[in-house]
Amino acid sequence: MKQFLKIFVFSIIIFSLVVTTGIYTYTKFLSPEDSDENRIGEGINSGDDDDDDDSAQTPLEKAMKDSKRINVLLVGLEGPRSDTIMLASYDRKTKEGNIISIPRDTYYYREGYEKYSDVQKINAVYGMEEEGIYALMKAVEDLTGIPINNYAIIEYEGLRAAVNAVGGVEFEVPFHMRYIDPYDDPPLNINVPGGKQLIMGDKALELLRFRKSNVDGYRSYPNGDLGRVQTQQQFIKAAVKKSLSLRLPSVISSVYPHVKTDLTLTDMLTLVKDVIGFTTENLETITLPGTDRMLGKYSFYLADGEKITELVYDIYNVNLSANAEEDDSIAQANE
Repeated sequence: MKQFLKIFVFSIIIFSLVVTTGIYTYTKFLSPEDSDENRIGEGINSGDDDDDDDSAQTPLEKAMKDSKRINVLLVGLEGPRSDTIMLASYDRKTKEGNIISIPRDTYYYREGYEKYSDVQKINAVYGMEEEGIYALMKAVEDLTGIPINNYAIIEYEGLRAAVNAVGGVEFEVPFHMRYIDPYDDPPLNINVPGGKQLIMGDKALELLRFRKSNVDGYRSYPNGDLGRVQTQQQFIKAAVKKSLSLRLPSVISSVYPHVKTDLTLTDMLTLVKDVIGFTTENLETITLPGTDRMLGKYSFYLADGEKITELVYDIYNVNLSANAEEDDSIAQANE
């Protein structure tokens, strides 16, 4: 089956972390008319927070309102579908980061379509809904309960440029990855030996595209796309660690032309100021809790609402029992 060129988004993380004050001149040159229209933290659901009654908010809602976190949806496309979806959350106060990978087969019900058709997978939302990226942002918000502030979409060349700009990434490839598709455009020939090695831009793309082998004698991920997600997460951490050790204004000039985002360069500079002191020890990579299951003719990834709730409370450092305790207090007061 023809494989479309898959586009990965982890390079936006490199892009946002390695910017230094020396890039200020470049910022003015590339985007001299940057305005304050797209400020960090505004989000698609913002605008009415100041009018909220704090007394009516749950402990989690209060924590979200008071938080210094920025939540950015990172997206890579396969044709009209979002092949890679990650929610990057960074606390600018505590300098802690979380990257939640959303499996592309995650079930997300939308009215107007057959209940268990493949278009009910979350990777179909971007290309099928008129709102495009904003529809996908809402879908991820619905699944996670985390408000999303901004988005970033990376093109194919952005991946290559980011990895090459940091001089490659040292990475332990779990096994020899081999896949051939002469009918792809251009023809696809994945050949990444196992073991520790310096991964440059082209090999990074092969590494992150690979999911299963079609060549006799070579391995596939035993858990399919979830295995690929784990490799992506590990490579992200290695790439971020490499980028944090560098001062490369060339990275931003190499990658920015391949990024579609509502974060302006001024936003990036503001974020970088808050990233100073961040280390990969404070970066947690997570796959959205859930399980694989056949529904009808298709395999779906079913999100686990209870575990997701626990995850979100943990990210915002709220005691999960806080809501129950508050509900009991309100009930007693109304008796």
